[in-house]
Amino acid sequence: MTKDTQETGNGRDLESLPLTVITANPDGKDYWSELWRSRELLGMMVWRDIVVRYKQTAMGLSWALVRPLATMLVFSLVFGKLANLPSNGAPYALMVFAGLLPWLFFSAAFSDASNSVVGNANLVQKVYFPRLIIPLSSVVVGLVDFALAMLVYLAMSFFYGLPPGLHVLALPLFLLQLCLLILGCSLSIAALSVWYRDFRHLLPVVLQLGVYLSPVGFASTVVPEKWRLLYAFNPMVGIIDGFRWSLLGDTQPLRLNEVGISCLVTLVLLWSGVRFFRRSEHRFSDAI
Repeated sequence: MTKDTQETGNGRDLESLPLTVITANPDGKDYWSELWRSRELLGMMVWRDIVVRYKQTAMGLSWALVRPLATMLVFSLVFGKLANLPSNGAPYALMVFAGLLPWLFFSAAFSDASNSVVGNANLVQKVYFPRLIIPLSSVVVGLVDFALAMLVYLAMSFFYGLPPGLHVLALPLFLLQLCLLILGCSLSIAALSVWYRDFRHLLPVVLQLGVYLSPVGFASTVVPEKWRLLYAFNPMVGIIDGFRWSLLGDTQPLRLNEVGISCLVTLVLLWSGVRFFRRSEHRFSDAI
């Protein structure tokens, strides 16, 4: 045996062994394959967050049901009864709930993902892995609450005699767009929060304004026609209208040009968010 083969403890040469090089700024072409290889870590982080969220709560998973129901009742009273806004032929409670499904998912997952890097500071400082896994896990965890709220909506739709029709087949597409929007918006905030911790205090204010700037408690048709295209640059407009059209059918109008604008804004936010996060993540362990 040669000296090299003796050092390996087997019959292979040292040169034949795989070489792993860890750099401060990983090569982009290998980053995505490395992210895929780390999918088990993603699964463990998702499971950890789900257990932590519901382990020490008195109501457990019921919190995911109480929040949309309470919000739906308030919006239905304020916008439906007091303001007497139209619902385009659908029961006002169902129309509001269909809009709350994407908004509550967005607000909760966006808030969690934006604070996720700072919240996992100990892990970031000790172990190398694609940091994109951290905000991505927050988005996946939010899908659990969304699924529970969706079950409540289905029960309500049968109660009102308006269950989803064939339009519901388009719902996964709007859900995918919503996940991409959450990820795109949260990546930039998650990276900036490492250096500027006051971003976490701005998030509740932004989300509070967003619920009134988006057609959550009312139909987007109440917006004057001359402002509709400008209003569609809020990507949640196209997503919420898409959810309502998928769940309530033709009672809720869907404008393809507004959906197209929503998709375009979502892609721009996703591209810029991923780009900024990737350029910043190699400095997280030093700044956090």
